[in-house]
Amino acid sequence: MAWDESRAWRRGSANQALYQGLLEDAAGAPVRNAKRKKVVHPEDMPWEMSRQGLLKHLLNEGMNTRMETVDAYMQIIPPGSRSGRHRHLAEECLYVVEGRGYDLHQDCDVEITDTYHWKPQAEVKRWDWEAGDVIYIPPNTIHQHFNADAERPVRLISAINRIYKACGLNDLEQLEDAPEYLPGKALSGELVEQLLRAAAKASV
Repeated sequence: MAWDESRAWRRGSANQALYQGLLEDAAGAPVRNAKRKKVVHPEDMPWEMSRQGLLKHLLNEGMNTRMETVDAYMQIIPPGSRSGRHRHLAEECLYVVEGRGYDLHQDCDVEITDTYHWKPQAEVKRWDWEAGDVIYIPPNTIHQHFNADAERPVRLISAINRIYKACGLNDLEQLEDAPEYLPGKALSGELVEQLLRAAAKASV
């Protein structure tokens, strides 16, 4: 052989049909996708009493939908309450369906070498919003949502790109829990309504 490295690249006897696996995966996609939801009905959207607050998941990797790249949930913030406070590498946008309030955002200085480091900046910025607005969360920004109305709930629709997780960068960190968070608490629409009514009475 003329190539100097021939002894190196000729080593090994392992065989594996990896490319054939890609072909078979692609060929099977139409059948798999036919079983995945293109329309998600309200009764198929799971509730979650999460550390970030009261959520109803619209699209999620664990919900067997056709969506490949975006996770979305509706967040309900009771009157006078707030979400949890967290930070993640992916940027996020939220549509304000109803209510009014404000966000607190804290940018972070980030350094990525052989490890990943972030440090919060001293300044915390306030951004006011109301129904019809879109809130933008920059990458790696510590943020929290506040309901400024003591009588009415806030509803937000959050959308975030799932590609970061696929790239091994699911950098999500919870820094403060929502006041309503109760581990293991199961939710329903009726229970959420009760929580909202109780919160409105407590805020008056």
